[in-house]
This record gives sequence, structure tokens and C-alpha cells, in this order.
Amino acid sequence: MSRRSRCRLPVRASRWCAEKETTFIMRKLIAFLGVSLDGFHADAAGGLEWQTFGPEFTDFSLAQLDEVDALLFGRTTYDGMIQYWPQQAGTEFDDRIAQRMNSIRKYVVSRTLPAADWNNTTLLRDPDEVAAVDADTVAIFGSSSLVAGLIQRGLLSELRLMVNPIVLGSGARMLDGIDLTHFALLGTRPFEAGNVLLTYRPAAA
Repeated sequence: MSRRSRCRLPVRASRWCAEKETTFIMRKLIAFLGVSLDGFHADAAGGLEWQTFGPEFTDFSLAQLDEVDALLFGRTTYDGMIQYWPQQAGTEFDDRIAQRMNSIRKYVVSRTLPAADWNNTTLLRDPDEVAAVDADTVAIFGSSSLVAGLIQRGLLSELRLMVNPIVLGSGARMLDGIDLTHFALLGTRPFEAGNVLLTYRPAAA
């Protein structure tokens, strides 16, 4: 059922939604990516073990989860999440985060995933369907390729980069293949473990 848009996303997104005849989209779409000093979001084996954590990061993660109504993943990130948070490893990392990750509404974008088996997860077959997600504030964790595509569509409201104090040398390049895109810096936050959180919004077209 179509509904009247309450879009507060960038003007470019409104134009895109009009072209796609999409009449309802979320109010705010946030992307959160961990990245190395040399711009990789995963190592050469696709691993994330190099990322720096700590008590301060745990508090930040809880606050960020409490800020949003739903989560969005690409297929690769979803596969990693479902193998971790519903399992004992997720509970041992932090039971509070695990409970939120397992209970919150989730969406996964994939043309090949047979079914979305993680609790409270909806399967979307095309990135274009993201515009019609019925949620106020949505966060994308990881999923660099999906984030790049949503930036190209003008749907992203905010980009949060957690810069880790490490050089990987090789791996999966963050936002690889995206066209020239300008961002405006909203804020910086250093963490005691050496991480720095950089928060951006897409610059006005």
C-alpha cells in the first residue's frame, strides 16, 4: 500500500524516489563502517578481526543501536552477523548488544539468499526496495557495496566511519567503485583505544 512520503533525506533522494514512483521512505538512513588507515573495510581474507574494540566502543555500540528502529545489511555482512550474534560468541562479546541485534527489525538485500532465517528479518531482492522500508531511522552496519549503491541513489543521510589505528596493506577497499561524491564533516570523536569516529553527511548537490 502506498503512503504519503515523509522523507527528510537529501533532495537528490526525493528526485530518485519520484523517478521510481516510490511514495514512502525512511526518515534517516545511517551507514556505519569500520575502516583501516589505508582505506580497507576488510582484510584480504574478508576478515574483521583487526578492528579495535574496548569498553568505550561497547557503550557507543549500545547507544547507536538504541538510536535506530531497524538495521540493513548486504548479503555478505548478513551471513557474518547471523553466524555471530545469535550464537554463544555474540553473547560472550556483550549480552546487551546481542539481545538488541537479535530482536531489532532487520532487512537484508540479496538476489541470491534463499531465505532470511535470522529473527525479525525481511528479505529485499533489490536495493531499490530500500527506499520503501517502513522505519523512521535505519542503520547499515558494514555492507560497503550496498552503502556505495545507496549513496549513488542519494538515499544516505549520514556516513559514520570508525577509523582503526592499523594499516592492512591489502583487502577490500571501502566504497570501491563509487563515483566522485562530496561529503561535509559533521563531527569527530576520538576513542581511548586509538580509533577515531568521523561523521559525515552528503554535501548538497
